[in-house]
Amino acid sequence: MLKFLSRRFRGGIHPESYKNLTNAQGIDQHFWPRNVFLSLQLRNGAMLMPLVKPGDTVSRGQLVAKGRNDMVAPIHAPVNGVVTGITQHFSSHPAKLKCDTIIIRANGDRRWGESHKPQNYLSLDAEEIIARVRDAGIVGLGGAGFPTVAKIQFARKGGAHTLVINGGECEPYLTCDDVAMQQYAAEVIAGVKLLLKASGTHKALIGVEDNKPAALEQLRLAAAESDEIEVHAAPSIYPMGSERHLIKYLTGAVVPAGGHAGMLGILVHNIATARAVYQAVRFQRPLVSRVITVSGKGIAAPRNVEVPIGTPVSELLEYCGGVSDSTARLLFGGPMMGQVISSPYIPIDKTVGGILALTEEEVRPRPQSECIRCGQCVRACPMGLMPFQMAAYARLSDFSKTEALGVGHCLSCGACSYVCPSALPLVQYFQFAKGSINANRLKAQRSATAKQLNEERVQRLAKEAEAKAAAKAAKAAARKRPARATAQESES
Repeated sequence: MLKFLSRRFRGGIHPESYKNLTNAQGIDQHFWPRNVFLSLQLRNGAMLMPLVKPGDTVSRGQLVAKGRNDMVAPIHAPVNGVVTGITQHFSSHPAKLKCDTIIIRANGDRRWGESHKPQNYLSLDAEEIIARVRDAGIVGLGGAGFPTVAKIQFARKGGAHTLVINGGECEPYLTCDDVAMQQYAAEVIAGVKLLLKASGTHKALIGVEDNKPAALEQLRLAAAESDEIEVHAAPSIYPMGSERHLIKYLTGAVVPAGGHAGMLGILVHNIATARAVYQAVRFQRPLVSRVITVSGKGIAAPRNVEVPIGTPVSELLEYCGGVSDSTARLLFGGPMMGQVISSPYIPIDKTVGGILALTEEEVRPRPQSECIRCGQCVRACPMGLMPFQMAAYARLSDFSKTEALGVGHCLSCGACSYVCPSALPLVQYFQFAKGSINANRLKAQRSATAKQLNEERVQRLAKEAEAKAAAKAAKAAARKRPARATAQESES
């Protein structure tokens, strides 16, 4: 382990974990929803086309909607039941936006709609593995939601050599990956082997924080006979679960600012994604459920639950005993980078790894004051930025200076806000600045495109006018020639 000490990133924090609320339990697999709501608009704005209609009977695992290409993962029925409607319903957007949604009333039958004969899945070639991952609609289960098949194909074409499996789970409260590694270690390792073959990478490095000893032990036992797979303990410091920071710790390589892991020949997947790949390839089962941590002191019975995709938040909270009156905030994800749940009727999608009900005590409300230039945020920033300066310019809407200070490289991890003694909403300032910068950039691009199109139109019209003038002159010349010929004949 000594060789890794020099690879630790600068900054980082040690927030109170609250993982003891759920990490001593297994995975509850008894939950089953009454209805599921499958949004036809993904978080990135991509739209899916429904393949079912109201009144149709659907089976668990049946394809019910698809996108236009591999960059849009399809969705499958997570339950057996009947499509009761395709109508507008709450999406995961924090502004309570609605979108077209397939609503399925579930019955009590939990069997898969289609079973496949057992086979030696490890004998499948890369193309067959990729096809099954694509058909299963698997996306990154670490929160980004990028289609897994697209990442595999990009890595294969780019000649990636190393597969990094992220088992960091550094956010407080969340333990779904931890318990999954403990309970399904063999499936995770099998999924890693399949990802190695599909992507063409030669070795896999699994990074798990050292505050998860049981998970580390189970993974090492499962990978003991695989020379191409290494399991490493990483320091439990937030945000070790960040892709670029885990890569630096495990390999020593630094992802360039504004770049991505693929530029270094590295492919990164989440631990839960590896298990989903195993399920898809071994059993040809699409991604229709995931393990979710339901936690916080506002939850009556915190636990990790296997939840069908599309389950409304309200049904899952009800199953976990409901929330107390002292609950001050509901979140998707962890408290550092999570998203506020604007309605209990929002359905859970593939990117949700946790639902938290936090009390006033946990939210830590503090009165804001002016920045005292203490530098705590600078010491905490894992990207080496100067948050207090970026925030000052963001408040003045001086986005050019904010961008020059590196706001585009901000992870929005919340480490700076966590340590700020003035309780400044630093992350919110940076998100506002990044949104404004992107909007201005898009506006400038549209303006440049419009200018270019106008210039092309002017040039086209000028050429058309020249062509018309030339044609007119040619016609006039053609009329003059017969007149001259007639005049010459009469003279002669």
